[in-house]
Amino acid sequence: MGNSPLDLSGLKTYSIKDRHSKVDIQDFSAPWTKGGCFSDFLSTLPSILAGNDLRCVIAAVSLAAKNKHEVCFAMGGHVVKTGMNPIIIDLMKKNIITMISMNGSGIIHDLETAMMGRTSEDVARSLGDGSFGMARETSVFLNQAIKNAKMTSTGLGKAVGDLILKENLDFKNLSLTATGAGLDIPVTVHVAIGTDIIHMHPGFDAAACGAASHYDFRLFASKIALLEKGVFINAGSAVILPEVFLKAVTLVRNLGHRLDDFTTVNLDFIRHYRPMTNVVNRPTLGKGRGFSLVGHHEILIPLIAAGVIESL
Repeated sequence: MGNSPLDLSGLKTYSIKDRHSKVDIQDFSAPWTKGGCFSDFLSTLPSILAGNDLRCVIAAVSLAAKNKHEVCFAMGGHVVKTGMNPIIIDLMKKNIITMISMNGSGIIHDLETAMMGRTSEDVARSLGDGSFGMARETSVFLNQAIKNAKMTSTGLGKAVGDLILKENLDFKNLSLTATGAGLDIPVTVHVAIGTDIIHMHPGFDAAACGAASHYDFRLFASKIALLEKGVFINAGSAVILPEVFLKAVTLVRNLGHRLDDFTTVNLDFIRHYRPMTNVVNRPTLGKGRGFSLVGHHEILIPLIAAGVIESL
Protein backbone atom coordinates (compact mmCIF):
# COMPACT_ATOMS: atom_id res chain seq x y z
CA MET A 1 0.00 0.00 0.00
CA GLY A 2 2.76 2.44 0.98
CA ASN A 3 4.50 1.83 -2.36
CA SER A 4 1.41 2.62 -4.46
CA PRO A 5 0.75 6.04 -6.05
CA LEU A 6 -1.86 8.19 -4.26
CA ASP A 7 -5.40 7.65 -5.54
CA LEU A 8 -6.76 10.99 -6.83
CA SER A 9 -10.25 9.82 -7.73
CA GLY A 10 -11.82 11.20 -4.53
CA LEU A 11 -10.50 14.75 -5.05
CA LYS A 12 -13.08 17.49 -4.31
CA THR A 13 -13.28 20.41 -6.75
CA TYR A 14 -15.33 23.58 -7.09
CA SER A 15 -16.29 25.95 -9.89
CA ILE A 16 -13.85 28.71 -10.72
CA LYS A 17 -16.95 30.93 -10.96
CA ASP A 18 -17.32 30.64 -7.17
CA ARG A 19 -13.65 31.27 -6.39
CA HIS A 20 -12.26 34.60 -5.19
CA SER A 21 -9.44 35.76 -7.47
CA LYS A 22 -6.92 38.42 -6.49
CA VAL A 23 -6.31 39.61 -10.07
CA ASP A 24 -9.06 40.94 -12.31
CA ILE A 25 -8.76 42.27 -15.86
CA GLN A 26 -10.29 45.53 -14.60
CA ASP A 27 -6.98 46.03 -12.76
CA PHE A 28 -4.78 45.40 -15.80
CA SER A 29 -2.53 48.00 -17.34
CA ALA A 30 -3.41 49.88 -20.52
CA PRO A 31 -1.17 50.47 -23.55
CA TRP A 32 0.36 53.91 -23.92
CA THR A 33 -1.15 56.28 -26.47
CA LYS A 34 1.32 58.58 -28.17
CA GLY A 35 0.92 62.24 -27.22
CA GLY A 36 -0.62 61.63 -23.80
CA CYS A 37 0.23 63.57 -20.64
CA PHE A 38 1.77 62.35 -17.40
CA SER A 39 -1.56 61.86 -15.63
CA ASP A 40 -2.57 59.64 -18.57
CA PHE A 41 0.56 57.56 -17.96
CA LEU A 42 -0.32 57.08 -14.29
CA SER A 43 -3.78 55.91 -15.26
CA THR A 44 -2.28 53.20 -17.49
CA LEU A 45 -0.45 51.56 -14.58
CA PRO A 46 -2.06 48.36 -13.28
CA SER A 47 -4.07 48.57 -10.06
CA ILE A 48 -1.92 45.71 -8.82
CA LEU A 49 0.96 45.64 -6.31
CA ALA A 50 3.46 48.49 -6.83
CA GLY A 51 1.36 50.11 -9.58
CA ASN A 52 -1.47 50.57 -7.12
CA ASP A 53 0.89 51.49 -4.27
CA LEU A 54 2.50 54.25 -6.35
CA ARG A 55 -0.87 55.85 -7.01
CA CYS A 56 -1.82 55.48 -3.33
CA VAL A 57 1.37 57.24 -2.26
CA ILE A 58 0.79 60.07 -4.74
CA ALA A 59 -2.80 60.40 -3.52
CA ALA A 60 -1.72 60.46 0.14
CA VAL A 61 0.90 63.18 -0.41
CA SER A 62 -1.50 65.20 -2.55
CA LEU A 63 -4.28 64.99 0.03
CA ALA A 64 -1.92 65.98 2.86
CA ALA A 65 -0.64 68.95 0.87
CA LYS A 66 -4.14 70.10 -0.09
CA ASN A 67 -5.24 69.99 3.55
CA LYS A 68 -2.00 71.60 4.79
CA HIS A 69 -0.90 68.55 6.77
CA GLU A 70 2.72 67.56 7.29
CA VAL A 71 4.69 65.88 4.51
CA CYS A 72 8.04 64.98 6.06
CA PHE A 73 10.86 63.77 3.82
CA ALA A 74 13.72 61.84 5.48
CA MET A 75 16.68 60.79 3.39
CA GLY A 76 20.12 59.29 3.20
CA GLY A 77 22.96 61.10 1.48
CA HIS A 78 22.53 58.94 -1.63
CA VAL A 79 19.42 60.95 -2.52
CA VAL A 80 21.64 63.99 -3.11
CA LYS A 81 24.13 61.86 -5.04
CA THR A 82 21.41 60.73 -7.44
CA GLY A 83 20.65 64.33 -8.37
CA MET A 84 17.34 64.71 -6.57
CA ASN A 85 17.92 68.15 -5.00
CA PRO A 86 16.06 70.12 -7.72
CA ILE A 87 13.01 67.85 -7.39
CA ILE A 88 12.93 68.11 -3.59
CA ILE A 89 13.55 71.87 -3.61
CA ASP A 90 10.67 72.33 -6.04
CA LEU A 91 8.37 70.44 -3.64
CA MET A 92 9.59 72.64 -0.78
CA LYS A 93 8.86 75.81 -2.76
CA LYS A 94 5.40 74.50 -3.65
CA ASN A 95 4.63 74.05 0.08
CA ILE A 96 4.31 70.29 -0.34
CA ILE A 97 7.29 69.10 1.72
CA THR A 98 7.17 70.61 5.22
CA MET A 99 10.38 69.13 6.70
CA ILE A 100 13.60 67.60 5.38
CA SER A 101 15.62 65.24 7.57
CA MET A 102 18.95 63.65 6.76
CA ASN A 103 21.83 61.74 8.29
CA GLY A 104 25.29 63.25 8.67
CA SER A 105 26.36 62.42 5.13
CA GLY A 106 23.49 64.51 3.79
CA ILE A 107 25.04 67.82 4.80
CA ILE A 108 28.37 66.79 3.29
CA HIS A 109 26.90 66.12 -0.14
CA ASP A 110 24.54 69.08 0.14
CA LEU A 111 27.38 71.46 0.99
CA GLU A 112 29.72 70.16 -1.72
CA THR A 113 26.91 70.55 -4.25
CA ALA A 114 26.37 74.16 -3.13
CA MET A 115 30.10 74.91 -2.99
CA MET A 116 31.50 73.14 -6.04
CA GLY A 117 28.56 71.92 -8.09
CA ARG A 118 29.83 68.37 -7.65
CA THR A 119 30.16 65.76 -4.89
CA SER A 120 30.68 62.03 -4.15
CA GLU A 121 34.31 61.10 -3.61
CA ASP A 122 35.79 58.01 -5.28
CA VAL A 123 36.39 56.06 -2.07
CA ALA A 124 38.06 53.06 -3.70
CA ARG A 125 40.53 55.38 -5.39
CA SER A 126 41.51 57.33 -2.26
CA LEU A 127 41.18 54.84 0.60
CA GLY A 128 44.44 53.03 -0.10
CA ASP A 129 46.70 56.02 0.51
CA GLY A 130 44.68 57.45 3.40
CA SER A 131 43.43 60.49 1.51
CA PHE A 132 39.75 59.50 1.66
CA GLY A 133 37.69 62.13 3.45
CA MET A 134 40.50 64.65 3.67
CA ALA A 135 39.00 67.42 1.53
CA ARG A 136 39.93 70.59 3.41
CA GLU A 137 37.12 72.93 2.39
CA THR A 138 34.32 70.49 3.23
CA SER A 139 35.58 69.89 6.74
CA VAL A 140 36.45 73.52 7.51
CA PHE A 141 33.06 74.77 6.36
CA LEU A 142 30.93 72.19 8.16
CA ASN A 143 32.94 72.35 11.35
CA GLN A 144 32.43 76.12 11.32
CA ALA A 145 28.69 75.53 10.89
CA ILE A 146 28.80 73.25 13.95
CA LYS A 147 30.53 75.99 15.93
CA ASN A 148 27.88 78.47 14.76
CA ALA A 149 25.15 76.10 15.90
CA LYS A 150 26.75 76.07 19.34
CA MET A 151 27.00 79.86 19.49
CA THR A 152 23.41 80.41 18.39
CA SER A 153 21.91 77.39 20.21
CA THR A 154 20.28 76.18 17.03
CA GLY A 155 20.08 72.99 15.00
CA LEU A 156 22.73 71.66 12.67
CA GLY A 157 20.61 71.78 9.51
CA LYS A 158 19.78 75.44 9.93
CA ALA A 159 23.37 76.31 10.82
CA VAL A 160 24.65 74.73 7.60
CA GLY A 161 21.95 76.38 5.49
CA ASP A 162 22.51 79.79 7.06
CA LEU A 163 26.26 79.60 6.45
CA ILE A 164 25.77 78.57 2.81
CA LEU A 165 23.55 81.62 2.33
CA LYS A 166 25.92 83.91 4.24
CA GLU A 167 28.91 82.79 2.16
CA ASN A 168 26.79 83.10 -0.98
CA LEU A 169 28.09 79.83 -2.41
CA ASP A 170 27.92 79.55 -6.17
CA PHE A 171 25.30 76.80 -6.28
CA LYS A 172 23.32 77.67 -3.15
CA ASN A 173 20.10 77.42 -5.16
CA LEU A 174 20.69 73.64 -5.33
CA SER A 175 21.19 73.24 -1.58
CA LEU A 176 18.47 71.61 0.54
CA THR A 177 19.76 73.19 3.75
CA ALA A 178 20.03 76.67 2.22
CA THR A 179 16.55 76.35 0.72
CA GLY A 180 15.20 75.27 4.09
CA ALA A 181 16.86 78.23 5.80
CA GLY A 182 15.53 80.63 3.18
CA LEU A 183 11.97 79.30 3.27
CA ASP A 184 11.92 78.66 7.04
CA ILE A 185 11.31 74.94 6.45
CA PRO A 186 13.04 72.78 9.06
CA VAL A 187 16.01 70.74 7.84
CA THR A 188 17.08 68.38 10.61
CA VAL A 189 20.38 66.49 10.68
CA HIS A 190 20.83 63.30 12.70
CA VAL A 191 24.49 62.45 13.24
CA ALA A 192 26.11 59.23 14.40
CA ILE A 193 29.58 60.18 15.63
CA GLY A 194 32.31 58.48 13.62
CA THR A 195 30.29 57.92 10.47
CA ASP A 196 31.19 61.07 8.54
CA ILE A 197 34.45 62.33 7.06
CA ILE A 198 34.39 65.60 9.02
CA HIS A 199 34.63 63.63 12.28
CA MET A 200 38.23 62.72 11.40
CA HIS A 201 39.41 66.32 11.23
CA PRO A 202 41.01 68.13 14.19
CA GLY A 203 38.54 71.03 14.02
CA PHE A 204 35.55 68.78 14.76
CA ASP A 205 33.73 69.63 18.01
CA ALA A 206 31.90 66.42 18.92
CA ALA A 207 30.08 67.94 21.87
CA ALA A 208 28.77 70.85 19.80
CA CYS A 209 27.77 68.50 16.99
CA GLY A 210 25.92 66.25 19.41
CA ALA A 211 24.07 69.17 20.97
CA ALA A 212 23.06 70.54 17.56
CA SER A 213 21.91 67.12 16.39
CA HIS A 214 19.88 66.63 19.58
CA TYR A 215 18.26 70.03 19.00
CA ASP A 216 17.33 68.75 15.54
CA PHE A 217 15.89 65.57 17.02
CA ARG A 218 13.57 67.62 19.21
CA LEU A 219 12.67 69.80 16.21
CA PHE A 220 12.02 66.63 14.20
CA ALA A 221 9.78 65.30 16.98
CA SER A 222 7.80 68.55 17.04
CA LYS A 223 6.83 67.97 13.39
CA ILE A 224 6.08 64.28 13.98
CA ALA A 225 3.70 65.45 16.73
CA LEU A 226 1.70 67.11 13.92
CA LEU A 227 1.82 64.12 11.56
CA GLU A 228 -1.84 63.08 12.02
CA LYS A 229 -3.38 62.89 8.50
CA GLY A 230 0.09 63.58 7.08
CA VAL A 231 2.80 61.57 5.33
CA PHE A 232 6.29 60.50 6.41
CA ILE A 233 8.66 59.39 3.64
CA ASN A 234 11.98 57.66 4.24
CA ALA A 235 14.21 57.59 1.16
CA GLY A 236 17.40 55.60 1.31
CA SER A 237 18.23 55.67 5.02
CA ALA A 238 18.59 52.05 6.10
CA VAL A 239 19.26 52.63 9.81
CA ILE A 240 19.58 56.19 11.18
CA LEU A 241 16.33 57.84 10.08
CA PRO A 242 14.11 54.78 10.70
CA GLU A 243 15.48 54.63 14.25
CA VAL A 244 15.04 58.37 14.76
CA PHE A 245 11.47 58.19 13.43
CA LEU A 246 10.51 55.31 15.72
CA LYS A 247 11.84 57.13 18.79
CA ALA A 248 10.02 60.32 17.79
CA VAL A 249 6.75 58.42 17.34
CA THR A 250 6.88 56.91 20.81
CA LEU A 251 8.04 60.22 22.31
CA VAL A 252 5.14 62.28 20.96
CA ARG A 253 2.62 59.59 21.86
CA ASN A 254 4.05 59.46 25.37
CA LEU A 255 3.56 63.23 25.64
CA GLY A 256 -0.10 62.88 24.69
CA HIS A 257 -0.09 63.91 21.03
CA ARG A 258 -2.58 62.13 18.78
CA LEU A 259 -0.80 60.07 16.16
CA ASP A 260 -3.05 57.34 14.75
CA ASP A 261 -4.05 58.03 11.18
CA PHE A 262 -1.12 58.83 8.90
CA THR A 263 0.79 57.36 5.97
CA THR A 264 4.39 56.19 5.84
CA VAL A 265 6.42 55.42 2.75
CA ASN A 266 9.80 53.77 2.32
CA LEU A 267 11.70 54.27 -0.94
CA ASP A 268 14.84 52.26 -1.67
CA PHE A 269 16.27 49.88 -4.22
CA ILE A 270 16.24 47.03 -1.68
CA ARG A 271 14.02 46.15 1.28
CA HIS A 272 15.88 46.58 4.58
CA TYR A 273 14.71 45.34 7.97
CA ARG A 274 14.60 48.63 9.89
CA PRO A 275 12.75 50.76 7.32
CA MET A 276 10.16 48.02 6.87
CA THR A 277 9.76 47.52 10.62
CA ASN A 278 10.27 51.03 12.01
CA VAL A 279 8.68 53.07 9.20
CA VAL A 280 6.24 50.95 7.20
CA ASN A 281 4.82 48.47 9.72
CA ARG A 282 5.02 49.21 13.45
CA PRO A 283 4.14 52.93 13.66
CA THR A 284 1.10 52.60 11.38
CA LEU A 285 -0.61 49.74 13.25
CA GLY A 286 -4.27 50.66 13.57
CA LYS A 287 -5.62 53.35 11.24
CA GLY A 288 -2.34 54.16 9.51
CA ARG A 289 -1.04 52.86 6.19
CA GLY A 290 2.51 51.93 5.25
CA PHE A 291 3.92 51.51 1.76
CA SER A 292 7.23 50.20 0.46
CA LEU A 293 8.24 51.07 -3.09
CA VAL A 294 11.35 49.30 -4.32
CA GLY A 295 13.34 51.09 -6.97
CA HIS A 296 15.97 53.71 -7.66
CA HIS A 297 15.63 57.19 -6.14
CA GLU A 298 16.36 58.79 -9.49
CA ILE A 299 13.21 57.16 -10.91
CA LEU A 300 10.81 56.87 -7.97
CA ILE A 301 11.19 60.38 -6.53
CA PRO A 302 10.58 62.21 -9.84
CA LEU A 303 7.63 59.88 -10.54
CA ILE A 304 5.98 60.64 -7.20
CA ALA A 305 6.76 64.35 -7.42
CA ALA A 306 5.29 64.63 -10.92
CA GLY A 307 2.21 62.72 -9.86
CA VAL A 308 1.64 65.00 -6.88
CA ILE A 309 2.14 68.17 -8.94
CA GLU A 310 -0.29 66.90 -11.58
CA SER A 311 -2.82 66.05 -8.87
CA LEU A 312 -2.57 69.48 -7.23
